[in-house]
Amino acid sequence: MGRILFPDGFHWGAATASYQIEGAWNEDGKGESIWDRFTHTGGKIANGDTGDVACDSYHRYRDDIALLREMNLTSYRFSISWPRLLPAGRGALNAKGIDYYSRLVDELLAAGIRPFPTLYHWDLPQALEDAGGWPNRDTAGRFSDYTDATIRALGDRVDDWMIFNEPSIFTVMGYWAGIHAPGRRDQDAFLKATHTVNLAHGEAFRAMRAARPNARIGTAFNMSPCEPAGDSEADAAAAARWHALVNVWYLEPALRGRYPDAFLDGPPLDRMGVRQGDLERVRAPLDFLGINLYTRTLVRANPDDPAGLGAQAVGPVGGNEGPKTDFGWEVWPNALYDMVMRITSDYGRPAIEITENGCSCDAGPDAKGVVNDTPRIEFHRGYLEALARAIADGADVRGYHAWTLLDNFEWGEGYRQRFGLAWVNFPDTERTLKASGRWYGRAAAENGIDS
Repeated sequence: MGRILFPDGFHWGAATASYQIEGAWNEDGKGESIWDRFTHTGGKIANGDTGDVACDSYHRYRDDIALLREMNLTSYRFSISWPRLLPAGRGALNAKGIDYYSRLVDELLAAGIRPFPTLYHWDLPQALEDAGGWPNRDTAGRFSDYTDATIRALGDRVDDWMIFNEPSIFTVMGYWAGIHAPGRRDQDAFLKATHTVNLAHGEAFRAMRAARPNARIGTAFNMSPCEPAGDSEADAAAAARWHALVNVWYLEPALRGRYPDAFLDGPPLDRMGVRQGDLERVRAPLDFLGINLYTRTLVRANPDDPAGLGAQAVGPVGGNEGPKTDFGWEVWPNALYDMVMRITSDYGRPAIEITENGCSCDAGPDAKGVVNDTPRIEFHRGYLEALARAIADGADVRGYHAWTLLDNFEWGEGYRQRFGLAWVNFPDTERTLKASGRWYGRAAAENGIDS
């Protein structure tokens, strides 16, 4: 057994999202979000679950901070609910909403923990969806106004920000696959949404930079190394196109002002609604890149693909060679090494933060109230070992955020998938730190792990 140490100043953190933990869905002037509407529509979520109460973090945020302190963490990645601040998506800030986040920030700073907020983690105000949602270009301007107001309200105490969480997921799942809010199944709506999101990204970045010139600004991109499922050249080409759509469809516009070649016939700019000058407007020279990663993706060629990619992912989430989480996702630590090194090589060694990484494990309290979730400990150990290799090989990685602090509302799965370092007893929302949380807390305290 060896000892692996991380660089001085490395951030050990945990991540959450507003809709998944806050609850208080209609308190203190908060407006309805697309996830409120979606979960209140029958048949959308496992067991009919909603985020109406979730982990009740709106009222119990001090308990969350106590868990962070108990684990010696130095960074808390949370998200800000747009409809809590702007109930209709526009207009004046809701004073009670901004007061909640201001108190959260102050408590984190008092605890010596970096506040690391994400401005959009999927809870679009329903009023803006009613006006067309992300496929509507006007939403880009509304988002820029929201980011400007928020950073002006909190930027005197918050230095590091993320604009979006996983833009490729909320556009694909919400507007094309229809299994996340708002539940639309329309490829043209998806294509328009991707471009509006990229416009919003650029406009928000410029608004934030103007308001707080010294802020560090990034975005959390979901990524997965795309490997050909077979040995054919066609599969290799298909994997490259899949990488373009899944991993860099939002990164290339931000850093290089262009769309990558994900489609066989080139980017469908007309269907996306791209106008003259837009490819300059989407630029956002981010200060760091957030990477959310769970496993790898296997891809094979599919010449009959109606979407125009000529490719499709195969099998379960990941492959079948590694062990599986309780969600059925393959545990494949080398995926993190491969992805970090690919981004390091392709984009000139940017600063990187791992903004999500974790696994579902259903282990619950034993007779003594202890949660022995050993598979989660082994998951984090394996991925942290891979991350350490990437750092040793030249990647500039500044932090790692476990997904997630608390068992929470896991989108379409409701409460049946548990990713937390802390067990939450639903519905009374009592928290119990798991064995994985204690292990992770030792790693944070020692800035390293035993391999």
